[in-house]
Amino acid sequence: MKKIAVFGSAFNPPSLGHKSVLESLLHFDKVLLVPSISHAWGKEMLEYSSRCELVDAFIADLESSTFERCDIEETLFQPNQSVTTYSVMEALQLKYPESELTFVLGPDNFFNFSKFYRAEDILSQWSVMACPEKVNIRSTDIRSALQAQESIDSFTTPRVRSILIKNKHYK
Repeated sequence: MKKIAVFGSAFNPPSLGHKSVLESLLHFDKVLLVPSISHAWGKEMLEYSSRCELVDAFIADLESSTFERCDIEETLFQPNQSVTTYSVMEALQLKYPESELTFVLGPDNFFNFSKFYRAEDILSQWSVMACPEKVNIRSTDIRSALQAQESIDSFTTPRVRSILIKNKHYK
């Protein structure tokens, strides 16, 4: 049975903090990076397609066949509604019926997990793994540095940095 980690995040943009979480997941057969299409708590984010492009660049920089961007939220999206973790996990279980899924969340979401839609059902049907960042670099740090026209070299990977600068994201 394949073991698949499902790592949902805004990836707004991908950071070395995200990378440090992913490095903790290499024991899984596959790690799905799931960019949120609309944030459950109304967080402002760069356009979804741009964040997908950044996640693809991020995965290319990580050079591991274990990591894959998953667009399941795009298929579940309904205008003016958030896509819930429960619906993502349910859809992925249908897509990978012979696999054991583990929902991975970062420290910011771990403390809010009880607020997730159908949190108890998620816990009863799938494994949930809280995975703290080993590198304390957040997407907020990247956005702030870009707005201040400061270097982001030590905050993200080369391909992501290149796209952010070329497209003048977050300025």
